[in-house]
Amino acid sequence: MASKEEIEALIKAKGDEIRQLKAEKSEKDTILAQVALLNELKAKYKETTGEDFGPPPSSSKKKGEAKKTDGAPACGLKVDPRKAAKEARAAKRAAGGVDQATSTSSNSGGNASDAATSNSGSAPSVPSLESAKYGNLPMVQSLGMTDRVWGRIDGLSPSRAGQRVLLRGRLHTSRAVGKGVFLLLRQGIATVQAVVYQGPGVDKGMVKFAGAVPRESVIDLVGTLTEPREPVESATARLVEVQVDELYVVSAAENVLPFQLEDASRPEASEDPEMPSVGMDNRLNYRWIDTRTAANQAIFRIQHGVSQLFREFLSERGFVEIHTPKLLGGASESGSSVFTLTYFDQSGCLAQSPQLYKQMACACGGFEKVFEVGPVFRAEKSFTHRHLCEFTGLDLEMAIHEHYYEVLELFSDLFIYIFDNLATRFAAELQAVNKQHPFEPLQFCRPSLRLSFAEGVALLREAGYDASEMEDLDTEKEKALGRIVKEKYKTDFYMMDRYPLSVRPFYTMPCPDDPTLSNSFDMFIRGEEIVSGAQRIHDVELLGERIDAMGVPQETLRTYMDAFRHGALPHGGGGIGLERVVMLYLGLKNIRKTSLFPRDPKRLAP
Repeated sequence: MASKEEIEALIKAKGDEIRQLKAEKSEKDTILAQVALLNELKAKYKETTGEDFGPPPSSSKKKGEAKKTDGAPACGLKVDPRKAAKEARAAKRAAGGVDQATSTSSNSGGNASDAATSNSGSAPSVPSLESAKYGNLPMVQSLGMTDRVWGRIDGLSPSRAGQRVLLRGRLHTSRAVGKGVFLLLRQGIATVQAVVYQGPGVDKGMVKFAGAVPRESVIDLVGTLTEPREPVESATARLVEVQVDELYVVSAAENVLPFQLEDASRPEASEDPEMPSVGMDNRLNYRWIDTRTAANQAIFRIQHGVSQLFREFLSERGFVEIHTPKLLGGASESGSSVFTLTYFDQSGCLAQSPQLYKQMACACGGFEKVFEVGPVFRAEKSFTHRHLCEFTGLDLEMAIHEHYYEVLELFSDLFIYIFDNLATRFAAELQAVNKQHPFEPLQFCRPSLRLSFAEGVALLREAGYDASEMEDLDTEKEKALGRIVKEKYKTDFYMMDRYPLSVRPFYTMPCPDDPTLSNSFDMFIRGEEIVSGAQRIHDVELLGERIDAMGVPQETLRTYMDAFRHGALPHGGGGIGLERVVMLYLGLKNIRKTSLFPRDPKRLAP
C-alpha cells in the first residue's frame, strides 16, 4: 500500500497535469477523466490517513468569511467544506461550472459566487456549500456512504414532532408567500408540506433559491418536523409539516415539461371541460412523467399487488413457480398470431402462451402444481380498449383427481383472496385511483357465481339477444351478459363453463356427457373476460385425434405429444391477463392505462 507521502505526491502531480491540460485547452472529456482520477486519489488518501486531503485549516479567519458550525445535525448532509469547494472548482474549470455549487476561495470559506446553475433546469446563483445550507449538490457518483438516516413521508406522524428529518423526493409544487415559500414534497403517492421561511438559520437567499427550483426536480430537505395549526389538505401527510433549514437540488428538471402533472391528474369527470387535459398519446410518449401522477402510481402498485397476491396464494398451496421459454420453434397453441423471428439458422417465434410447457411441467414433469408470471406476445392487429401485443400472463396448471371443478374452485378462492386483500392492503392506492378515475367497488359472491354456457345464452335470449349455444359470444354479448348477471345476481365477477368444443383449443378435454361441449371455462369481471381455462387432454391418442380434427400438423407438436407418451397426470388450469384484471377491477376504460410501457400494433416506443 502506498504511503501518505507517496499519495500526496501523486495528487500534486495529477493536479499539475490537470492544470497543464487546461492551459493547453485540451478536450473536455480528457480533463474530466483526469479530474475523476484525482478524486480517486483523494479518496485513497482519506482511506489511508483517515483525513481529507488539503492543507490544515487556518487558525485565523479572513474578513467576511462565513462562520463555520461545529457540525451538521445527525440527519444533515455532512458536506466537507474544503472537499466540496475543491471538487466544485475542479469540475467548474473542466466543464464550465455546470451542475456544481461553486466557490472562489482556495482553503477557507468562500464568498457568494455566481453561475451555480443546472443545465437541465434553472436555479438561482447560490453561495458555496461552505457558507450556505442550500444549493445544487455535486453529481451523486457513489464516492462514499454515510450513516445518515433517510426518511419516508408515509412514516411521518405528529408523534415525531420536534424531530429532525432528512427527506429526498420530487418538488410537486411551490408557492411563495411573504418571506417564505411553501413546498410540497412527493414520494410516490405520499406528499408532505415543507416550509422555507426567512428567519434564524434561513436567509433571504435561501428563500429565493427555494422559490426558483423547477417543479419535478429531485431535492433533499433537512428540517424539523412540526404540527401545523390546521391540517394541510393538499398533502397526504395532513397532520405534519417540515420547517426546512437545509435545501439541496439533487437533479433539476427542465423549467418547461411536456405537460403539467396537475393537468395529467385532473379527474375524468371534471366539472370544467375547458381546463387543459392530456391525451393518451402524449401521456404514453412521456410515460415517465405520466406515471408520476398519484393515480398512476397507485395503479401500478395495485398491479404489483395482484401479482404478489397471486404468488402468495398459490405458494401457500404448494404450487411451484416456473419459467417457460419465450423463444419457440412453433406457435404455442398452433395459432397464426405469432411474432416470427430468425433463430440463428432456424425459424422461430415469440411465445403467445406458456400453455404447452406448463402442461409438460405439471402433468408430465412431476411438479403437479405450477404457476408462472411472465410476458405473453400476440401478433394481433387489434385496436381495441382491451387488447395489447405484449402483456403479462398469470398462468397456473394443476393436477386434478376427479373433476375439473377442482380448478374452478381454486380460481374462485384465488380471486376472492385477491379482491379481499386489495381492499385492505391497498386502500390508499384505491382511494388515489378513485379520486381521478371514479369507479364502483367490485361486487362478488362467496363462493363465486358459476353458470353454464347454455345458461348464459338463455339469459341473453330472455333479454332479446340472438345467441347460439354452439357459437362463442362476441364482445357485445359478453358485456350485455355482464349487465344482466349484475342485475340478477348482484355480482361483477362470475364464471361460465361447458363451452362448445369447436371454439376451444385442441388440448381441451371434451365433456363426457356431450362430445360437442368441453370441460372448459371462462371468468369475467364487469362483463369482460379475464380468464380462459379448461381440463386438458392427458391421453396421447385422444390428443392426436383432436390435433388432427383441428387441422394442425402433428409434426409441429412432436415434442409436446412425446411428453404424454410416458405417463401424464389428469390436469387443468387457466391463464389470467394481468393488465386486463387491473383495468376491469378499477373500472378503467383503456388497458393502456394499466400497461407500464404498452405495446399495441402502432406503438413500439418508449
